[in-house]
Amino acid sequence: METEAYLGPEDAASHAAFRPRSHALFYGEGGHAYVYTAYGMHACFNAVANPAGQPGCVLVRALEPLLGLRAMARRRGIGAESARLATGPGNLCRALAITVADSGADLTAGRLVIAPPDRPRDFTIARGPRIGITRAADLPLRFWVADHRHVSRLPRPR
Repeated sequence: METEAYLGPEDAASHAAFRPRSHALFYGEGGHAYVYTAYGMHACFNAVANPAGQPGCVLVRALEPLLGLRAMARRRGIGAESARLATGPGNLCRALAITVADSGADLTAGRLVIAPPDRPRDFTIARGPRIGITRAADLPLRFWVADHRHVSRLPRPR
């Protein structure tokens, strides 16, 4: 329901800019998980999105949970019906039990899979600045399903 793109060294918020080569997975083959810890405590799940050697990934900020709601609610300590169940990168990882041990996982097979939906759905994609960062926050690299209740934070009106 919500993602943010992080590009190569030209993107000041990207790990490629301020932690060059310290995260080999960020430079790895697309289709794999890149999970890191933010602020020493929150796991953040990313999908590597470029060919090997070209850094770039997509941070998954929020999703609409469809299965395993009770287990997610137990991990989060909130109601299974809550729209906040898997919103925000750290909460999403807590809900799905994603940890740094999942870094490198193939996102086409196994426990963590990103797959197309079973049936097409009509929706509009909204775009705006990234949130929760200080470097290059103004770049319009955050994408979400417009008017969806499972978005982590709607942009403030200007």
